[in-house]
Amino acid sequence: MKKLLGFLLIFCSLQLSAFEREPLWPKGKMPDAQDRQLAAMSDEFRTPGFKPEQHRAPFLEWFEAPDPSVKKDICMILISGGAYNGTVDVGLIDKWHKEFTALGIQCVNLVYRTPRPEGLPIYQSAWEDGQRAVRIVRSEAKKRGYDPEKIGVIGMSAGSHLAVLLATSSQTPAYERIDKTDDIPCHINWAIANAPAYVTTDGEAGTPATRQGYGPDVKLSSVFKFDEKTCPMSLHHGGNDPYSPNGSTLIYRQLRRMGIPAELHLYPGKGHGAYGFERAVEFMTQMGWMGPLGPEIPLAERFTSDADRGEYIREDIWPEGKTPDFREDQCVPYLEWHIPAVRKTRAIQIIYSGGAYVRNDPDAYEVAPARRYLNAMGMTVVTVKYRTPRPEGLAKHTTAWQDLQRAIRIVRSEAAGRGLDPDRIGIMGSSAGGHLTLMGVTSSRQQSYQPIDAIDRVSCKVQWGIGIYPAYALTDGLDGGNRTRGNDDSAVLAPEFNFDLDTAPMLFMHGDADPYASMNSVKTWEKMRAMGIQSELHTLVLRGHCFQREASPGTASYNWLDRIGEYLQTFIAEP
Repeated sequence: MKKLLGFLLIFCSLQLSAFEREPLWPKGKMPDAQDRQLAAMSDEFRTPGFKPEQHRAPFLEWFEAPDPSVKKDICMILISGGAYNGTVDVGLIDKWHKEFTALGIQCVNLVYRTPRPEGLPIYQSAWEDGQRAVRIVRSEAKKRGYDPEKIGVIGMSAGSHLAVLLATSSQTPAYERIDKTDDIPCHINWAIANAPAYVTTDGEAGTPATRQGYGPDVKLSSVFKFDEKTCPMSLHHGGNDPYSPNGSTLIYRQLRRMGIPAELHLYPGKGHGAYGFERAVEFMTQMGWMGPLGPEIPLAERFTSDADRGEYIREDIWPEGKTPDFREDQCVPYLEWHIPAVRKTRAIQIIYSGGAYVRNDPDAYEVAPARRYLNAMGMTVVTVKYRTPRPEGLAKHTTAWQDLQRAIRIVRSEAAGRGLDPDRIGIMGSSAGGHLTLMGVTSSRQQSYQPIDAIDRVSCKVQWGIGIYPAYALTDGLDGGNRTRGNDDSAVLAPEFNFDLDTAPMLFMHGDADPYASMNSVKTWEKMRAMGIQSELHTLVLRGHCFQREASPGTASYNWLDRIGEYLQTFIAEP
């Protein structure tokens, strides 16, 4: 009996410590107190017998400490959404707390005042609670075993609006000092914002973006100060979110202007929700908050085997003597079929490398690992060697674009005979090859050469594109690195992209620190969304050009092929 009582006492103490509540404000000192507001998660609020008058004070809910064997020296503040009218994301808070705790991270839930205060901005009382919460969390660092300068926040919707406020505006006091706790800094060290609401001026009053975040007079809300303590951020947004994903692209652009490392993750066809938790962990890993990075491993050493390839066929792209705009100094273009030993889809992926339109190599690290990865998935891959170096007297991409259009036509004309689907063809390229991909995706209706035979009556339209750090896509970098990093509004999309009616959706992946700027991808994504085309985008913090050549395990650069595999699921599934 004594053992049982002892066990119950220990169990009860563990349960209490798992849900330890700490009030934010001393009694009678809460700023802008309003009797209509309360602080409770929605599951508690809906409990029979709930008494609102007993739940006026906001609080921190400390979760259990991580297992000492995996414990990190960081803390995450979890912030629910609910339109500033409630804190409703009970399931998300539970998921975040469990997954972060398992990774060794101390978690604490911020339960702030709702509904929206009367006579004040919709976020004001929550912002007051948030700044006070960060100060308390920083004061608890030594006691709870984390670094006071390793405090992150993760939020959803209105909770992400609050997270962005905390990330960008800590030097603006949300309330007047009440005690010594308010002498503690309230800046945070990083933020993960899922579907931040009310970010653009067409929705900042507390509504969905009335014009979907578009318009010459629609801007980033001025409530975000972007002061000198603004921290790195990872932004996650669904492409069909009524709380416009353009809000996240505008935040990302401002962080880039300030030289603050950031990530942007945009998910096609997704509505209002939290997506890509794994991307957030990769962000934290790349930044070093999860501990020292492991050694960078060359990509070419990880994918060396052609064991999953069943058949190899090489063929010339042009009949002898029929190559348009022929130049003696250019290489002979060709394509190669890599047919998997076990085919699981009739879809086809065409891949080619970059090389500044000066060189290209279908066996390089930008191509060979990807084709091996896709062959292992059971997908047919066609690699292309296009003409380089740049053709004298013509635009740099002209002959490469001709080769790509012809290659797509050849693949489409031969697909059915190989048991493949001629209407499920995608293209993929890196750097200059990414620019070439944009040409293929946006301008298939434009004739790049005079037809020479029956194959040229076949469409060169593709069903998807994958652009890996596309270069030369903006006017501030038409022939090299982007002079303004693409951040200036004067840097617009290159004039060679037609964005015709056959423009296909894309997956973009780009290093945030790439001199061939990630805004090449972001601004193309924005243009496609304006056309009603849903594309996917991931920028990778601290990573430059050729981010995948060598990468540390656990980072997005290491896992980049998995993003391609996931994206392709939409296109490879058999009817």
